[in-house]
Amino acid sequence: MGDSNPDGRFARFANELDVPVFLVGFLTALVAVVAFALMPDAAASAVKRVNSLVEEKVGWMYLLAMFFVVAFALFLVFGPWGNVKLGKPDEEPQYSFLSYFAMLYSAGIGAGIVFWGPAEAIFHYDTVPPLVGAESQTADAAVGAVQYTFFHWGLSAWAAYAIMSLPIAFYTYRHDAPMRVSTVLTPFLGIDNLDSVWAKLVDILAVFATLGGISTTLGFVGSQFLTGIEYTTGVSVGDAGTILAIVGLTIAFTLSVTVGIEKGVRRVSRFNMGLFVVVMLLTFVLGPSAYIMSVTTEALGQYINQFVAMSFFMNAGNGSSWVGNWTIFYWAWWFSWTPFVGLFIARVSRGRTIRQVVVTGVLASTAVTIPWFGIMGSIAISEQSTNAADILEVISEYGVAGSGYPLFEALPAGDVLNLLFLLLITTFFVTSADSSTLALGMLTTGGELEPSTINRVIWGALVGALASLLMVVGGVDALQAASIITGGPFAVITILAVLAISYPCHDIYPVFFDTDRSDSVSDQSTRLDASGGTAARESDDD
Repeated sequence: MGDSNPDGRFARFANELDVPVFLVGFLTALVAVVAFALMPDAAASAVKRVNSLVEEKVGWMYLLAMFFVVAFALFLVFGPWGNVKLGKPDEEPQYSFLSYFAMLYSAGIGAGIVFWGPAEAIFHYDTVPPLVGAESQTADAAVGAVQYTFFHWGLSAWAAYAIMSLPIAFYTYRHDAPMRVSTVLTPFLGIDNLDSVWAKLVDILAVFATLGGISTTLGFVGSQFLTGIEYTTGVSVGDAGTILAIVGLTIAFTLSVTVGIEKGVRRVSRFNMGLFVVVMLLTFVLGPSAYIMSVTTEALGQYINQFVAMSFFMNAGNGSSWVGNWTIFYWAWWFSWTPFVGLFIARVSRGRTIRQVVVTGVLASTAVTIPWFGIMGSIAISEQSTNAADILEVISEYGVAGSGYPLFEALPAGDVLNLLFLLLITTFFVTSADSSTLALGMLTTGGELEPSTINRVIWGALVGALASLLMVVGGVDALQAASIITGGPFAVITILAVLAISYPCHDIYPVFFDTDRSDSVSDQSTRLDASGGTAARESDDD
């Protein structure tokens, strides 16, 4: 982890930096922090204006890109390319499945799931998605509400992460490319040209998107944590308290990430997943279990049956504001997370096959996510419809962040569940921030697998400052706007990642245009070799 004396640590920090990427990323974050601190209203307004323009003009792009990514991920699960190993043919996975899944899940979606789990379905129950077409607060609205939470947090939420990770891991572990997002350009530029202007631009965009994406998430979860304190104690912390609380949480995740993946991130992730399962099971047992199962089962069927229709639905004839506020926001959020989650998944996936990564990162993660939203959404709707808890009234008073507390409070042992929920918010905050700070360190050091402590502390401090200021000046609206803006470029780059992993996979296991394989693949391999890219055709065991 570097020299033990201060001079040695600073020397390591200076020597490992990818200076252009670090400076542009650092200055971008610093300008954002200063702008929101000194001109909060103007900064928030500017972000929202850009967001509205993006949503209106290119919202369709997010939908098309995400559907394509999901389709490709499913092809990798069932097609021959899933056999390709991310590493040497005889390499074993670096981590056990349990540790691997816990780190992947906690990094990929964790913090957001505790924020929106109790909240989203009750919103859709009250303001029904146009495609569902049911009357507000009816039985049909309940099923449609949970159906749409599955859609927003299911396969589509996970596919982009896995796809981004695959070319990074493949070219890093098979061909000694650097561990950074620009490695997706390897088949287009060649490994020897990954220090070009185009590669630097991709890495700078990755830093920018990571700052926007993680600040959005940490802002959401930080506000939920503070709302929980206010709801349970009656004490409002105010703006100064908000900043102090986020500083405290920032220190917690910075300490965790500085001790490395083995001692910090892996252990916190496993504890976090254990607590997540406990809260989910307790809530199911103490809640209206039969109603939960009925709504969840029907909503899951509708999700599967209408997946394609939901994926392309823009509500074009009646204005797309609902789609923009929900589906486009989510897709942009997921795309803004692809640089650091993809990089983190690549970092921990050495020795695994493509199929193992996609099955774990998309199918298994969706299989864990759906019960959470089915349980939380069904209980929220049940309590609202039976007057056991007026969750919509709490949301109107405390904001979206307050939705979970009346939900748990209305159940037996509600005080205990609320305390566990607060703890879960904290651990998910830490694990999501861990992975993003590590990824920012790798991005700004040219691909160092273990960036210096100083580097991680710098990024931890900036991310925490930006999240707290976004919370203070703009709330949920500003956070959503920041996410949509920063996710746009990576909708395009994720499509490039599809092409980047397709190129060597088709060379190894040709499934398209196989009739001319002897000539075309040979020519392709020669060109890749000449440019420093991937070459050899070889068979890998699953």
